[in-house]
Amino acid sequence: MATIKDIAKAAGVSVTTVSRALNGYGDVNEKTRKHIEETAKKLNYSPNAVARSLVMNKSRTIGLLVSELNRSGAKDMFTYEVMCGINDAASDVGYDLILFSTNTVKQKQKSYTQLCRERQVEGVIMQGIKKDDPYIKEVIDSNIPCVFVDVELEGDNVGFVTTDNVFGAQMAVKHLINLGHRHIAMVNGHDKAEVSQKRLKGYMKELQEAELPVKEDYVLNGGFLESKAESAAYNFLKTNRQVTAVFCASDLMALGVMRAARRLELNIPEDLSIVGFDDIVLSQYTSPPLTTIGQDKYQMGYEAAKLLTSMLTGKKSPHKKAVLDNQLLLRETTAPPK
Repeated sequence: MATIKDIAKAAGVSVTTVSRALNGYGDVNEKTRKHIEETAKKLNYSPNAVARSLVMNKSRTIGLLVSELNRSGAKDMFTYEVMCGINDAASDVGYDLILFSTNTVKQKQKSYTQLCRERQVEGVIMQGIKKDDPYIKEVIDSNIPCVFVDVELEGDNVGFVTTDNVFGAQMAVKHLINLGHRHIAMVNGHDKAEVSQKRLKGYMKELQEAELPVKEDYVLNGGFLESKAESAAYNFLKTNRQVTAVFCASDLMALGVMRAARRLELNIPEDLSIVGFDDIVLSQYTSPPLTTIGQDKYQMGYEAAKLLTSMLTGKKSPHKKAVLDNQLLLRETTAPPK
């Protein structure tokens, strides 16, 4: 393989000039830079990324840090869609992406800064982080830029991307109310997720605006898990036959509620209307197809990477956040009550 010494010899310039030309420094005149680039191309030169990062003190790499990455999340493909958006936006500005995961135990053993240094990333996008994760405070205090997905924090080197979870939940509940439902339950995720609080707030707000009672026992804990949502919904619906509709804080939990309904021989949507949240791929192929609140997961990832790379390249922005809109996707799991 050709080296910068080979290029320097062929181009008749110094090794330093070659290095500075290929690394984009502005003190090399355009004619010389072009001559060096053409010579490098003739010699099939391929830069050594590790060596370049040592010289420039920049790796041109960002990380996607996912909390509790495991097979249970494969069904909704949420992380995959976010990651696709991140990868495309990073590639647009010449950054590479690496994926790594963490959990509460790992966070206590290794600091955020240590993890970033080991992986040689300039900045990080965090997804799936819980409110009590140790890295939350570390990120705020660190000088390594970070963008959260669905955790609303801002700082000198911290930003976030999310969707309007409150209004999204309101759209779901309003749709059910407009159909004539008056007894509407909610299956929420765990209380360590910020989106759970936001979606619960939207659920309660819309009921109050419609002057319908907000009942604590109508809010179930599904933990963002299909099996847990199924169990909670089965036990609840068995003794609360007056409930004609359920809003779920995720599509995965909505799948669990649909299974519970079938076990209780409730027809969907004739006996029970169900609305999910996320618009995962599977939601289109359930029987019947799931009415849901659609989030653009790809765009969330794309915007997160844009925010992060802007921080890394020194582009100033008045805001370090992006809040995207959601949309109500009407399918076949909702209908007026009997």
